[in-house]
Amino acid sequence: MKRLRDWLPSAEAIRSNRWLRWLGPTLHHPRLWHMSRRGLALGMALGFFFGLLVPLAQIPLSAAAAVALRANVPAAVASTLVTNPLTFGPIYYAAWRIGSTILGDPAEAPRLPPAADEDVPADESWWERATRRILGVGKPLLLGLAILATAVGIATYFLVSAVWKLSVLWKRHRRRR
Repeated sequence: MKRLRDWLPSAEAIRSNRWLRWLGPTLHHPRLWHMSRRGLALGMALGFFFGLLVPLAQIPLSAAAAVALRANVPAAVASTLVTNPLTFGPIYYAAWRIGSTILGDPAEAPRLPPAADEDVPADESWWERATRRILGVGKPLLLGLAILATAVGIATYFLVSAVWKLSVLWKRHRRRR
C-alpha cells in the first residue's frame, strides 16, 4: 500500500496542474484520492467495467464516473488497462462467444470485413470503416461485452472488498499474537 501511495500524485500536485485546474473543487474532494476499502473497490470496478465495455475513451469515462460516485480515481483509471493490445483479442472473442451463445447464433467464427478492394467505397472515412466492421460482428459482441463488463465489474467490487477485509483481519490477528 505504501508503494502505491507513493505513486499517487499529491493533492497539491493536482491543484497546481494546469490541465486539471478547470475542474476546480470537484476533483479536489479527499475521497477521490484516499485509499479506503469502498473507494478502491468501487474505483477498480468502474475501471474494469468501462475498460471492457467501451473501446474508446475508457479513461475519461471511468474517471468521470469515479468523480460522480466518489470512488478512487487512480484505481478507476489504472484498471481500465485491462484491455490492452495483448488482451484485446481474447477478451473480445470471449465476449462474442458469450453473446452468440445467449442469442443462440451458430458458434462459427465471425466473418472478416471485406478487403480494401471488395465493395468498399474509396472515399470511406475511418469512422465509416470502423462502424462497418463493428456491425459486421454485430449483436453477439455488443451483448457479450455488456454482460462481461457487468459481471467482471461486480465481481471486482466484491473481490477487492473481500481481500481488503481479509488483510485487515490478518493484520489484527498478527497484532494480537
